[in-house]
Amino acid sequence: MTFEDFEPLLSRAHAHAHAFLGGLSQRFVGARAGREEMMAALDAPLSRHGEDPAAVLDLLARNVERGASACAAPRYFGFVIGGSLPVALAADWLVSTWDQNAGIHVISPLAAAMEEIAARWLLDLFDLPRESSVGFVTGCQMAHFTCLAAARHGVLRRAGWDVETDGLNGAPRVHVVASQEAHITVDVALRYLGFGTSALVHVESDAQGRMRADRLREILPALQGPVIVCAQAGNVNTGAFDPLREIADATRVHGGWLHVDGAFGLWSRASTALHAIADGIELADSWATDAHKWLNVPYDSGVAIVRNSTDHHDAMTSAAAYLVQTRGAERDAVDWVPEFSRRARGIPVYAALRALGHDGVADLVDRCCARARQFADRLSVEPGVAILTDVVLNQVLVRFGDEDELTRDVIAGVQADGTCWAGGTTWHGRAAMRISVSNWATSEGDVNFSTDAMLRVYRSLREKRAAASSR
Repeated sequence: MTFEDFEPLLSRAHAHAHAFLGGLSQRFVGARAGREEMMAALDAPLSRHGEDPAAVLDLLARNVERGASACAAPRYFGFVIGGSLPVALAADWLVSTWDQNAGIHVISPLAAAMEEIAARWLLDLFDLPRESSVGFVTGCQMAHFTCLAAARHGVLRRAGWDVETDGLNGAPRVHVVASQEAHITVDVALRYLGFGTSALVHVESDAQGRMRADRLREILPALQGPVIVCAQAGNVNTGAFDPLREIADATRVHGGWLHVDGAFGLWSRASTALHAIADGIELADSWATDAHKWLNVPYDSGVAIVRNSTDHHDAMTSAAAYLVQTRGAERDAVDWVPEFSRRARGIPVYAALRALGHDGVADLVDRCCARARQFADRLSVEPGVAILTDVVLNQVLVRFGDEDELTRDVIAGVQADGTCWAGGTTWHGRAAMRISVSNWATSEGDVNFSTDAMLRVYRSLREKRAAASSR
């Protein structure tokens, strides 16, 4: 192979990508093939001498239609998954082409500068303390890990313990407090950091999934020693925000560290209309979010933000004699993230922010929230259909009829129909459909088309049940 081989292969890949993107808004939204079909299509003994690269690309493209969900499609509402903005996808192609190891500045001043600028833009967009430090990670799981590692360092440092040198054995016990509705990634981060999930103190939540600040104020005085409180900006089921200002005040009085899970909710800070629901979020000590959610950049792209840059740096940094690390004005990403070798994932974030501007991000968020309210308005007028919680952001919880089985059957029917894709959840012991609107391309027409399909499935199932019960 030579460098001349790139041109025909990249042209072929472009043609496949163009065909995929061109059909995205019309295609069956879910995956239509399972493991057996995909294994039959893709599995083969590893050949001795390899295969034609063009044929390999064709094989991949031939199987994506059945074997992959159209997660980037405007009618994909499962989980909180954004599409890819055209500029972000194009920038991501360049990232792969340039193939920069963005771990240290000396390898790629380009990547380091773009991440430094994107970090500053994000702090401005979110209106968070400008002295905060920022790390670009794979997603909110590692953003939580990074922020909570900084929190662990900070609270134990104040207690006179060097956790990076001496570990947790013999350290003062750190109490971690979170809502009953905390996302599972917080639990996983605690496992990774050696706290264990038994260290987690749960605080009751209200009917919308918000932490009860009154219960937090009762719990904190009983906890002796360092405390980390984990709050939520955007419940994964309801979109609800914890009462962040009250939580921040209670945590500060107790001398604790406040971390906020803002996986998608932090982006509401860009919106003038939504700014108030995140009141007090700027008082926290760390924040985790995803750019591959509401900024609509390709996977994988998460962001860890820490107010005290020294705590962040000291929890993450590493050094070796063979490396050329600046320790000056230049940014070495390895000082802010767990990874050493890493993709230049901050470049698509830079490209998306530069192309959209503040108003463009705000418009993207506002449009998704408007489409979520449109879902709720259209579905709620149907007899037997209930919206279970307030629609405060981009999440809608829907229940069909009075039985869990009917709701689950509607979800399965909608997924089999293929017009759109929405997932299921359990909310306060009851089955529900969860609709997440996070894609820049979702239009009013997409919501109308999707609600028509949901109601068509629901009415058909309801009629069949009525007919069966009358026999």
